[in-house]
Amino acid sequence: MAKTNQSSVTPSAPLSTIKWLFITFVVIIAGALLLTKSCTVVDSGEIGIKFHKWSSSAENYGGVEGTCKGWVFCNPFTTEVFTYPTYIQRKNYEAFNVNAKDASTFQMDPTIAYRINPEKACDIFVKYRKGVEDLENGYIRTCIYEAYRTCANRYTSDSLMSSRANFENDVRTRLEKSLQAEGFIVEEFTSQITPPQSLAQMINEKNAAVQSALKAKNKVAEAQANATIKIAEAKGAAEAMQIKADAEAYYNRTIAASLSPMIVQEDWIEKWDGKLPTVASGNGGMILNMSDLKK
Repeated sequence: MAKTNQSSVTPSAPLSTIKWLFITFVVIIAGALLLTKSCTVVDSGEIGIKFHKWSSSAENYGGVEGTCKGWVFCNPFTTEVFTYPTYIQRKNYEAFNVNAKDASTFQMDPTIAYRINPEKACDIFVKYRKGVEDLENGYIRTCIYEAYRTCANRYTSDSLMSSRANFENDVRTRLEKSLQAEGFIVEEFTSQITPPQSLAQMINEKNAAVQSALKAKNKVAEAQANATIKIAEAKGAAEAMQIKADAEAYYNRTIAASLSPMIVQEDWIEKWDGKLPTVASGNGGMILNMSDLKK
């Protein structure tokens, strides 16, 4: 009987050991999975929001505990961590149309750069419970369209195109006011505005007319400048000739005044026969040459 009992107990020992090893392995795997699910890491460029998925207390049902960063541990069955990026996001939207005050249709192609305010991340999550992509295609896009629509209704087609900078500033001011109230900070906002085809053609024709007028004005100014130059050159030449003539006349008069007595005296000397005159008058009276008179 002893031998029979010993032989029946001995084979069961290895089976029991394998069973406990298997159970231990399963427990370790389950613990590792549970640890993985109950631990998460919130990156430095993100803000984590820890919230309850469900709770027996109506007060805490789906309630948010607050924000978190780094290593976060929680019960994976009742608690979860949602993250929002806090660095700048950039979104280029497809074009959409808005109407000006006079019912003209303009096409807008907006681009926005924004970031989420970490202090209002919990409010954004509680209100929308959506990720960044859903917020961009939903709430943020609606705010942009509403800002364009409201501001465009204040401008006529001509005033919108001539005051494009003021229009874009009005749109950005209204957009920032709407988004900042919800926790979104606008860093950049730009848009490409395309006017209606008819208005674009009118603008091109107007620009062409302005260019032609400026070109004609420049030609007139150039012709006037050339005429002024020619008049100035002619006047300068005339004045130069007058100065030259006056100088020559003055020279001739001066030479004539100095040479005439000498020329007359020289001519008189050349023609004198060496005889004194019969009668000569002077300051002392009149002198008569008696010998000549006798002859």
